[in-house]
Amino acid sequence: MNKRRISSPGYAQQGAVLLEAMIAILIFSMGVLAVVGLQAAMIKNTAESKFRADAGYIAQQRIGQMWSDPDNLAAYLEANTDISALLPGGTRTVTQPVAGQFVITITWQQPGEAPHSFTTTASITGG
Repeated sequence: MNKRRISSPGYAQQGAVLLEAMIAILIFSMGVLAVVGLQAAMIKNTAESKFRADAGYIAQQRIGQMWSDPDNLAAYLEANTDISALLPGGTRTVTQPVAGQFVITITWQQPGEAPHSFTTTASITGG
């Protein structure tokens, strides 16, 4: 005697809804993790952008001071002056490679990150 099992449509579909729900939860979880990762990268890039803007501002401040006091330009030359109150691990260097030309370099380093620098050149002639 050959017994055949008769399958009903409902019996063949048992567990399909549970499987679909688990796959949906997996896809949703991956999406949430992607958004969290994107937000973390965005916060990091925003902080780096702020430090670059601050470095440019600090350099322009020094150039402004030099332009307003052209008789004492030599007094503004400096090497690795600590500006860590303005930038994390920050230093400022002002050099004069040729007469009338000044190079201002701002460096900083966030904890656990590679060092960054901003360099600008200004032409200033003294009185």
